[in-house]
Amino acid sequence: MHVLVTGGAGFIGGHLAAAFLRDGHDVTVLDNLEPFYAEGIKRHTIDVHREAARDCDVAYRFVEGDVRDESTVTDLVADADVVVHQAAQAGVRESVDNPRKVTDINVDGTVNLLQAATEAGVDRVILASSSSVYGKPRSLPYDESHPTEPVSPYGVTKLTQEHMARVYTELHGLPTVCLRYFTVYGPRMRPNMAISNFVSRCVNGEPPVIYGDGQQTRDFTYVDDVVDANRTLLTSDAADGEVLNIGSSDTISIQELAETVRDQLAPDLEIVYESAREADAEHTHASVSKARERIDYEPSRTITEGVGEFIEWYQANREWYEPLVRSS
Repeated sequence: MHVLVTGGAGFIGGHLAAAFLRDGHDVTVLDNLEPFYAEGIKRHTIDVHREAARDCDVAYRFVEGDVRDESTVTDLVADADVVVHQAAQAGVRESVDNPRKVTDINVDGTVNLLQAATEAGVDRVILASSSSVYGKPRSLPYDESHPTEPVSPYGVTKLTQEHMARVYTELHGLPTVCLRYFTVYGPRMRPNMAISNFVSRCVNGEPPVIYGDGQQTRDFTYVDDVVDANRTLLTSDAADGEVLNIGSSDTISIQELAETVRDQLAPDLEIVYESAREADAEHTHASVSKARERIDYEPSRTITEGVGEFIEWYQANREWYEPLVRSS
């Protein structure tokens, strides 16, 4: 199978592309190397892909380009069996500061891709959505029928992607699946996320910083679980036309998360508190019952287990990863 992964040099897309290569698929990655965070992390990811392709004797191609470039997208999609669409301008706070850019990339880029996929007759398009589509919780955990009232431009663009995918499925018969990810973390994760930030600061003897009172809760999802869901959907039509939550179904407060990291790495440090950031969700918590029913999805780690694994990875890869994290 030939898989096109947009945003495939990024955190989640990078893990997906590497897993598909190791599974014996040919992979093309499209990524514009957006400097939202250290480009060196993305370059390292591309090296991981090339090594996996050599080891598994499969074809790998990296294309530096943009999903907003209609001709590039059309050419690459034409050669693909399945498209895994991870490309997006990430960041809730970035979307508050620059909503036009986020809309341009996340919405217009997705329309380019869906149109090209329809014309090429690909087997399936798997799209990365987000728990940000839910907004303020009316009940927890969120199931897929919960009202969608996003509180950030980023969340609005992700919800718009979902509606576009649904329309292309209904109008043109294009098989699409939208996966609502809940705060994904793991090796090579973005340096501006809470877990990587807490670990970096504690390793360097600096206090973890919490924005707000720390009582916000998050459902953190280990990246391997996201990979497993996408792997299944490469060949399964069990969720075509649907949206699925992909989370851990476990929650932790930001306060408890900071304490967990601090206690393991630098127990004498005092936690520092700063003003809450606008447009951040207060709570997230995923119901994964639908994903379990449709694709046998099962989270593999508790948050505590996953954070412990990330700390081990960070320490083993500190020489190359930490300078990039701390320069971001």
